[in-house]
Amino acid sequence: MIDEQEFLDIIDQLRVTVPEEIKQARRVSQEKDRVILHAEAEADKIINAARERATMMMQETEVFRQAEEQARQIIADSQQEAEEIRQGADQYALEVLGGLENELTKLLATVRKGRATLDRSVHRAMDGSRNSE
Repeated sequence: MIDEQEFLDIIDQLRVTVPEEIKQARRVSQEKDRVILHAEAEADKIINAARERATMMMQETEVFRQAEEQARQIIADSQQEAEEIRQGADQYALEVLGGLENELTKLLATVRKGRATLDRSVHRAMDGSRNSE
């Protein structure tokens, strides 16, 4: 059968050994829990940092998109304004040239009248000098 003393010795050894191993298992379990908590905390930090960076990048992208849109609008407005100024300048030049043409036409008529008058005077003088000869 079983030796009672040997059986009691084994039980005593188990009482001594098992609590130490249980303590060690608890320490390992606690260390595991601590490592997991630390890892989860680090993971949360990384995720939050990534979210913040993504949000910032989206905001920067939106700001950039808005700046590009404003730049396009400014360019379009400037081109429209330049076209209006060009058209206004062309219209003004056309009006000035029309007025100048009228003035030149009047001046040309005056010059032609003056030449005609001088031409008649010269012909009369020449006819008068031929007649007196």
